[in-house]
Amino acid sequence: MNRRTHILSAAALLCCALALPAAAQEQPSPQKAAAPEQSAAKPALPPTPEQLELSKLTTDNQLVDQRLKKKLQLVTAEREELRAQYELEVQKQKSKTIELEAELARTAAENKLAEEKRKTEIARLETEYQKLSAQNRLAGEQSKALTTAQGDELQKLSLENRLADEKNKKLMTELAQRITALKTENDLRAEQQRMDLLADSKERNSLDLEMKRLDLSEKKLKIEKLAADSRASEINSDLDLRLKKTEWKKQSNTEPVYADRPFTAGKLVISDRRIALNGPIFTGVADYVTERIHYYNNISTQPVFIVIDMSPGGSVMEGYRIVKAIQGSKAPISVVVKSFAASMAAIITTLADRSYVYPNAIILHHQMSTGVWGNMTRLKEQLELAKEWERRLWIPLCKKMGIAPEELRKMMYEKNSDGDWEEFGDKAVDYKWATSVVDEIDETGIVKNPDEDPPARGISRMQGFEISEKTDENGQRYVSLPRLAPFDFYFIYNPDRYYR
Repeated sequence: MNRRTHILSAAALLCCALALPAAAQEQPSPQKAAAPEQSAAKPALPPTPEQLELSKLTTDNQLVDQRLKKKLQLVTAEREELRAQYELEVQKQKSKTIELEAELARTAAENKLAEEKRKTEIARLETEYQKLSAQNRLAGEQSKALTTAQGDELQKLSLENRLADEKNKKLMTELAQRITALKTENDLRAEQQRMDLLADSKERNSLDLEMKRLDLSEKKLKIEKLAADSRASEINSDLDLRLKKTEWKKQSNTEPVYADRPFTAGKLVISDRRIALNGPIFTGVADYVTERIHYYNNISTQPVFIVIDMSPGGSVMEGYRIVKAIQGSKAPISVVVKSFAASMAAIITTLADRSYVYPNAIILHHQMSTGVWGNMTRLKEQLELAKEWERRLWIPLCKKMGIAPEELRKMMYEKNSDGDWEEFGDKAVDYKWATSVVDEIDETGIVKNPDEDPPARGISRMQGFEISEKTDENGQRYVSLPRLAPFDFYFIYNPDRYYR
């Protein structure tokens, strides 16, 4: 009983020791409790990206802690179930031991009662023997007094007495054998009970050893899990650090420069409020450009830049929408030509309040040209519509240059027999086709590595519609332009009929 008491006490102490860390975790930290009071005393600051990332990592760690707590609760419940089974088995062994002890006591009582009965029987036999002996002595005395005639009777009685004596001896021998057998049986029962008690003790010791092995295995699993979690955390931290370094390398990690006066001393600073205008101008290009102008205006009135690398011009309707969006913008818009702007792209550049060109960029102006089809009435109507478009675009260009329309037309053919008047950027400024020559352009808005996610070039860069190059039956490469909208004309530089 003392051994079982020690085992139960050790199990209770082990449960208390395992419950202490969970209780310690549930107690709120004084520093954490004081944190709201301290934060209430300071003005709220917007969280930095590092704080947001730290908050996210903290949330993830808390989730991991909750999962570990849940797993620990499951292990604790399993341990409690094993402990309950062990206690139930101990109670069963106790009950079995009590039954065996009761059986032993009953057997001892039966043995004692049998011993008393045997003693009583022996005493009765001894009394009867003494009585018979006395009778025999009396009969002997009487036989001596008898006459010779009674000798035979005396001899007969003697034989009877000896026979009775032999019977008594035989009965005593049987009783002694029965007593010996009962003692042997009692000894066997006692030995069997002792063996049962030893077996029960051995089984209890085996259960105790198994419980200790389970506890040791559980502790080993906890240690291995903690080590694995630590290794996983180190690996995750290393991976996160590598990913952050990779993301860091993908960008310049500098902020775009938003200058109120972006052009000074021949240098132009372009921010990320930048709109690319490249390739032919056809249906959809005006949506691409004007939507971004409106978007930037809804953010602020800081300068916006329309950057033309190369554009041969295009639709007069699309181009005129871009011109009107530039003129109606609250934010100042600058058109920047880096290589080539012709026809409608040149009109956009010249009619902008601010336009900048590299010295070796080329600006090309010419008359609007188009093809017509139909009867004479239809041809006349289309000619009148073309003249009206020319008036709406040509007259503002002449006013910007400060010359009459016919004089401009004459100058175009003086410069080139086809009427395609082209000038380098530094000469174009002299004719007021652009406001200033720029020697250096600082593209501060390009902060992401272009090789990581290279943008599509040309038209597909501005809109979802991409025109593809083809080869005709003469081996000449060309591009099929989209169909024009009603009342629209292409105002495009196309000397080799590349655009068809």
